[in-house]
Amino acid sequence: MDSQLNVTGVRESVSSLLTGAIDYAGLFPPSGLPMSEAVLNYAMYRNSNYSWMLGAFVVPSVQLEEFFENAGEFVSRDAKTAWRLSVLAGEDLSASIREIKEFTAKYSPGVIIDSIEVKANTASKIENTVLLLPAGVKAYFEISLGKNFPDLLAKVATTGQFAKIRTGGVTPGAFPASKEVIRFVRACLAANVPFKATAGLHHPIRCFRPLTYENNSPKGTMHGFMNMFLMTGFAREGYRASLLEDVMEEEFDEVFRFSDQSISWRNEYRLNVWQLEALRKKGLHSFGSCSFDEPIADLQKLGIL
Repeated sequence: MDSQLNVTGVRESVSSLLTGAIDYAGLFPPSGLPMSEAVLNYAMYRNSNYSWMLGAFVVPSVQLEEFFENAGEFVSRDAKTAWRLSVLAGEDLSASIREIKEFTAKYSPGVIIDSIEVKANTASKIENTVLLLPAGVKAYFEISLGKNFPDLLAKVATTGQFAKIRTGGVTPGAFPASKEVIRFVRACLAANVPFKATAGLHHPIRCFRPLTYENNSPKGTMHGFMNMFLMTGFAREGYRASLLEDVMEEEFDEVFRFSDQSISWRNEYRLNVWQLEALRKKGLHSFGSCSFDEPIADLQKLGIL
């Protein structure tokens, strides 16, 4: 890894790529922490040296009140230091929207809900969600990669909302093939639909590891979030699908090089700071991870942080 740093101690290319990139999902597998522990973790991350990488706290709508019961002592009424939440909708969408509105009325501006994550297998689900969205809340729609994918993505695009892809889980079969991830990304970029990813992206570089924290955990190949980000960036620049697949399946960290103004792969393919900022704004917004410590520790070992 290159070692050139800017005056803040973080390369500008790295900060452009990873600022606000990790939505903390400690409530969910494989961590599955109780609310009290997840909230305490998030509070500590907000005050850490790596708070600049931290995105929203991910919480199911049915646990919003439980969240504030545990987070109230950490939350001020100052919008400048507000906690950002991304809320997972339940099966009853109307109930989830009602819970969001009631929560916002009680606890803003110290806590801001700026996104809701919704599973949608039909165009009507997307339409109904958009009609119900509270002001200032955007929706990330987790849509199937099956035969209805083009129609669902088109509906997300026409409503001006965002998409979501599930990139892993706690079993090997939960991880989509690289080609499927690339298909999703290229389609979103072509439709001008920014997106987020969730699950399985605990490590920066693709690797074969245990999929949970249990002693007898199944093992599998996990996509790397660095692979995912750079693949998205190269896709925005129009590179061929075969190269994008090579980027997604790269397992050698030494071929990723970081200078202050760019990130390169295999010394030949490069994304500058402007391109990195564009891929975050118009491509991959963030990824959900049940661990914040694990990505940080891996990035430190690689010399990226």
